[in-house]
Amino acid sequence: MSQVSSALKRVKPSATLAMSAKARALKAAGRDCIALSQGEPDFDTPENIKDAAIRAMREGKTKYTDVDGIPELKDAIVAKFKRENGLVYSRAQINVSPGGKPVIFNAFMATLNPGDEVVIPTPYWVSYPDMALLCGGTPVFAETRLEEGFKLKPDVLAKAITPHTKWVLLNSPSNPSGAAYTRDELNALAAVLLDFPHVLVITDDIYEHLTYGDFAFNTIAQVEPRLYERTLTMNGVSKAYSMTGWRIGYAGGPEWLIKAMASVMSQTTSNPSSISQWASVEALNGTQDFIPRNKTLFQERRDLVVSMLNQAHGLKCPTPEGAFYVYPSCAALIGKRAPSGKVIESDEAFALELLEAEGVAVVHGTAFGLGPAFRISYATSNAELEDACARIQRFCAGLS
Repeated sequence: MSQVSSALKRVKPSATLAMSAKARALKAAGRDCIALSQGEPDFDTPENIKDAAIRAMREGKTKYTDVDGIPELKDAIVAKFKRENGLVYSRAQINVSPGGKPVIFNAFMATLNPGDEVVIPTPYWVSYPDMALLCGGTPVFAETRLEEGFKLKPDVLAKAITPHTKWVLLNSPSNPSGAAYTRDELNALAAVLLDFPHVLVITDDIYEHLTYGDFAFNTIAQVEPRLYERTLTMNGVSKAYSMTGWRIGYAGGPEWLIKAMASVMSQTTSNPSSISQWASVEALNGTQDFIPRNKTLFQERRDLVVSMLNQAHGLKCPTPEGAFYVYPSCAALIGKRAPSGKVIESDEAFALELLEAEGVAVVHGTAFGLGPAFRISYATSNAELEDACARIQRFCAGLS
């Protein structure tokens, strides 16, 4: 007899983790499989950051810390926000959590009541709506379009907001689409938000340092200071610093909210790893010279994948401004038949048949709230990406 809570019954397992698990199982069975399903840089954590962690251990910095971050890391985050984003916070306005996901979850847990709504643009990172549901809120989806670069338009945002809206969640650059908002585009969204003073804003900036060409990153509290007092600006060390397993996310926001989030942490996770915190101090304060090098490699990979996918029969792949994902449409292939005899009835069927036929793991777009499409993470070697895209081309060509 199941005794799972009604809150947990409302949520779905992560589709990205599920597809990665399928790929691992195939590899374990001896299949030649290329996993393009997980959003994790393939670069190692820089040596200076690892050295800082070792030094912290040797100096005995292995005890409990303040629940939402050591003062030294909060100071490094304050300096980062001022240096890179023109945002001025005090220590009391900074939260450090065990990952970026807990920052958002803790903000929702601290503020959402039954009936409160969270506006989430589609396509969205798979965890956003389920975190809202777990915390008693109701996700409301604001649809974007491929033809408009998967970017939320002001009129669509305005229609999605109701008297019950508690949060609007923005993610730029985006997981899964890689879309990033220009300063003008953020100003247009800010103009809408100023008309709804009851609405709080979370901006997920975790891919801030991964933008390409001459794109200039901005965050919404930076471009519209009047939103500063009701914006939680979230970031972390996982993507830019290749520190996914270190589990450190952080945010700057209004002091009342930061205090409330710390209260949630005090009765759930307590503090993030002390060692990871000291490593993150070095990440933010130390050399940043590897970031542009990594960006150059990611841009080469993006261009390779976009070019090869647009040569595949039936796929349409826009060029994203940032992150390390592409989000091609496979709408033209729905209803086609695979050589196995199976009909491609959905983007999920496309992804599963691609995995079975060619050993390439991608994540279907309906898991991100907008299909038929699929997400590819190009955070792997050029050679592996070229092989995977050639397999995708072959698979698409074999559909009839």
